[in-house]
Amino acid sequence: MNPKTVVQSLLNLAGITLNGNNPWDVQVQDERVYKRWISETELGLGESYMDGWWDCEALDDFFDKVLRAGLEQKIERDWKTLLFILSTKLFNQQTKKKSKRVGREHYDLGNDLFRQMLDKRMMYSCAYWKNAKNLNDAQEAKLDMICKKLELKPGMKVLDIGCGWGGFAKYAVEKYGVEVLGVSISKKQIELGQELCRNLPVELRFQDYREVKGKFDAILSIGFLEHVGYKNYRTYMEVVNRCLKDDGISLIHTIGNNTSVTYTNAWTNKYIFPNGVIPSVAQIAKAAEGLFVIEDLHNFGPDYDKTLMAWYANFEKAWQQLKKTYDERFYRMWRYFLLSSAGGFRSRFNQLWQFVMTKPGRDLPLCRIG
Repeated sequence: MNPKTVVQSLLNLAGITLNGNNPWDVQVQDERVYKRWISETELGLGESYMDGWWDCEALDDFFDKVLRAGLEQKIERDWKTLLFILSTKLFNQQTKKKSKRVGREHYDLGNDLFRQMLDKRMMYSCAYWKNAKNLNDAQEAKLDMICKKLELKPGMKVLDIGCGWGGFAKYAVEKYGVEVLGVSISKKQIELGQELCRNLPVELRFQDYREVKGKFDAILSIGFLEHVGYKNYRTYMEVVNRCLKDDGISLIHTIGNNTSVTYTNAWTNKYIFPNGVIPSVAQIAKAAEGLFVIEDLHNFGPDYDKTLMAWYANFEKAWQQLKKTYDERFYRMWRYFLLSSAGGFRSRFNQLWQFVMTKPGRDLPLCRIG
């Protein structure tokens, strides 16, 4: 069976047609694409799109259908991908040295890009859309929900691990009267964050979370656990346990995987989030065992679909300005990233969780917020 026939038979299972009329159908520009998809799997799929070998009007719907049909499980991985997966099992991909790579290659891409794409508070994580009609309101609703789950009160000291541009810190200080220490491995995030939080009781540091010392009333991470690496989940929990006061509360806001894995897909690892991996409930619970009581687990994964589509709309609107800095290949890469991610959440292939945790023995019971 030739590669084109194999590809078409697989796509048929997902209701996708080669050169069809639906917005989720694939439009082939280079016939070599079939062999590349079969031989290089997810890396070949993404790179061939970046190279202009195929197009799709609605990539988000394409990936929604592909993932619902489980096509990623129906193609054998090439030896390079298998070698990559093996390396993630053998070696810690998120040592203090390796962890800085994602800061350099992704978060330091340019504050101009993120300012155009994100909301006014520059929150680069899932918003909460329950009662919101636009991205700004949905991100503020997420921030307020987190502050309430952490039971923040004036004068409290808060640690924000993976603080981004200081969006949470600024909100929590202004609305709840706390003091915040934020740490990030992105120099450009810290530079802009320090400017945005000037004259506020906020300290933002370019620092690895494993180096933080001190005691805090509340500790959180928003969209950071995906960069910790499965070999370091326990270390993360130990750091939080060491730095959290006995009566304190900790919150983790993270993308979630339905299964326990040690790697992300090869395209995402190469072009978007190097050395990242999405945790499962089992992995998080095992890492917390004996250190924390998991008080609440809140899943609002479908809200990430809406968030990503809002980011994509902003990116498209700003492209005429952004293309002065970024080339066409970057445009196709970023479009593929945002829309394939939206499809991942729409299909329920990925989740978005908020864990609320306390140390054993805390007296006051917590109630669900949100």
